[in-house]
Amino acid sequence: MVKFLHRFEEAGIGLLLVAMTLLVFFEVILRFFFNEGLLWAQELTLYMSAWLVLMGASWGLREGAHIGVDALVKHLPAGTQKVVTLIALGGCLAYCGLFLYGSWIYLSKMRMIGIEMEDMPIEKWKAMSCLVLGFALLALRVFSLGYEVWTGKRAGFGFIDEAKESMHLAQELEAEYDAKEGQNK
Repeated sequence: MVKFLHRFEEAGIGLLLVAMTLLVFFEVILRFFFNEGLLWAQELTLYMSAWLVLMGASWGLREGAHIGVDALVKHLPAGTQKVVTLIALGGCLAYCGLFLYGSWIYLSKMRMIGIEMEDMPIEKWKAMSCLVLGFALLALRVFSLGYEVWTGKRAGFGFIDEAKESMHLAQELEAEYDAKEGQNK
């Protein structure tokens, strides 16, 4: 199930990114070389980017790619760090729950009214169903992360430590510089 979710996210994000890029490229070619355009391209690109962002939020949490400030939490004792992380994850779940609830009500009303997109003959609730899917995926990731923290498989959110990675690059550059200095002597 987890592998299916990983593949679904990655395939969906990749497909959306490629489709958006090709659509925008095609639209630019039409506008600049043929002085024409597709009426529906801008709206479709907008909705595709919404799908990309909301699916990407879940993927970013899985990869630890979200921006986070955990400098204080990293210096807490292991038990306190676990409690603070679980409280933060509980807040994230509440946030996802509120958005899921609000999105469901919003989409239900949009479906009941039957409004279509401005430039395409597609019901708007279908195009905006990314709200429910995106926040459901995000909630699933937060819950999964909470389980890993609870069982001790993970200590925190798992943010990427950019400063630590930068220090690795600095050390490599310093080693190269020292090697050149050694050759020049």
